Amino acid sequence: MNDDNSEVLLAANKSLKSLSSHVPADELLHNLEFCRNLIASMVSDSRRRKGGVGDGEFLMPGFNIKNGLEPLIPIYQRGILYGNSNIREVAASGLGELLVITSPKFLAGPFIIKMTGPLLRIVGDRNPSGVKVAIIKTLGLILIKGGPALRAFVPQFQTTFVKALSDPTRQVRVESTKALALLMPLSLRLDPLIKELVGGSMGNSSANSMIESAGSTAVQTATLDALAVVLKNGGKKARIPGSLTSSLSTGRDLIVHEDEGIRECAAKVVGAACGVMGIEKSLPIIEDILTESNDNTDAKHGRACAIFQICESVGPLLGNEMHAMILSALKPLLIDENNLVREASATAGGCFLGCVPDALLHMKDLEQLLLRLMNSKEDISVHRGIARGLCYAVVKNPDLFLGKSGVTIISAGQKLAMSSIQKVQLPFNDFLWLAFKVKEGNDVALQDYLNNADDEQSRSMKSLHTKVLVKMKKLGCFDELQL
Repeated sequence: MNDDNSEVLLAANKSLKSLSSHVPADELLHNLEFCRNLIASMVSDSRRRKGGVGDGEFLMPGFNIKNGLEPLIPIYQRGILYGNSNIREVAASGLGELLVITSPKFLAGPFIIKMTGPLLRIVGDRNPSGVKVAIIKTLGLILIKGGPALRAFVPQFQTTFVKALSDPTRQVRVESTKALALLMPLSLRLDPLIKELVGGSMGNSSANSMIESAGSTAVQTATLDALAVVLKNGGKKARIPGSLTSSLSTGRDLIVHEDEGIRECAAKVVGAACGVMGIEKSLPIIEDILTESNDNTDAKHGRACAIFQICESVGPLLGNEMHAMILSALKPLLIDENNLVREASATAGGCFLGCVPDALLHMKDLEQLLLRLMNSKEDISVHRGIARGLCYAVVKNPDLFLGKSGVTIISAGQKLAMSSIQKVQLPFNDFLWLAFKVKEGNDVALQDYLNNADDEQSRSMKSLHTKVLVKMKKLGCFDELQL
C-alpha cells in the first residue's frame, strides 16, 4: 500500500478486497485494532525516513487510487455500527486516520456520503465519552474532506453537534464546538442555529436537554463558546438583524457572570459579534463595556476579557477616540490587586498595542505598567497572560518591537524566558520566537535587537536564540496563534 509502483498498488488493493470479502466480518473486527496500528506504523515510517515529509501532509499511495479505501470501509463501518464500545472507538478513530492520509478527490461524492450515515446514526446512542469524541472528530474530518457533497446532511450534523454541547464530558463538548466551526461553510440558514445557541447561553434552550447531568455552568460555557465560533465562522450569513444583536447583548450581559469560564466565553461572543456587525452597529455596546462602573472583581475581569476580544476582533477600526477610552479602561485594571484581573488585562494590553496605528505613542503610556507585570515576583498566571498578549501584539504588528523603543520589553521577555519555572519560560519563548520571526529563517529582527541592546543583553539573547528559539518549529503554548 506504500509502494511507488502503480501495478503493485492495484494488486494490493485487489488482494485486500478479496480478503475482506471472504473472511467473516466478525473475525475481521477482532483484528481491527491491529489493522489500525499497522497503518499508523506505515505512516510513521514514511514520515520519518530519509526524504520523508516529516510533519507535513502524507498521502498513502495505496489509498489514493480509484476505490483505494473500498476494501477497508465496510470493516470500519461494521465496527462502528455493531462493535462493542472499544471496537466502536477504534473503528471511528481509525476511519478518521484513513481520511487524513487520503486526498479529497478519492473521497468524492457517494463514497464519503456512505461513510457519513453510520457515524451520524450511532453518535447519539448511549456511548462512552471516548467513542463520542472519536466519532465527532471523524465527522469533522469528513466535513473537511467532503465539502459541498455533504450539504444535504447539514441539518443532521448541526443537530448532532448542538446536542453534544450538553454532554457531561468536557472533551465531547470541545470537539463539538470545533466541528460546528467546520460546518459553517456548508450552513445556509444560520439564524435558527444562532437563536438556539443564544437561548442555550442564557440557560433556557433545548440545547441544554442534558443540563442536569452535565452541570448548568459547563453547558452554558460550552454553548457560549460555540456561539462565538458560529458567529466568527458563519455570522455573515445571518439574515435576521436580531440574531446578531441578541448575540451581542447576551455576551454583554454575561461578562459579569460569577463564573470565570462563562465570563471568558461571553467576551468571545462580544468580540465575534462586533466583528460581524461592524463598528457602527456595535459601538454603543462597546462604549457601555468600557465605561462600566461596576467595580467588583467579576465585573473587572469580564471587562478585561471583553477589551481583549474587542481589540482582537475590531481593534484597528475603532479610531483614536475609542482607543483612548480603551487605554483609560485598561490602566486601572493592570494594577488591580486581583491576579485574575491583572492576567486578563495584561493580555488585553498586549493585544491593544498590536492593533493601534500609533503603537509607539501608546507604548509610552503602557510600557511601565507592562514591565511591572513582568517583574520576576509577579504571579505565574499574570506572566502567562502578558506573554499571550505580547504574542498577539507581534502577530498583529510584526515590526512592533523593532528599534530602540522595543528593547526594554524584549529584554524583560528574555529574562522571563530564562526563568527556572517552565510555565513562565515557555510562553515567553513563544513571544521571542514570534518577535524575532524565527520561522521565516532570517536574523533581521534579531540583529536589530542586538544593534540596540547593551553587550550583556546581546550575549544572553544570542545564547537563547541559538540554544532554544531556532530549535522551535511552532508555538509551544498558544494554539490559537499557530501560524
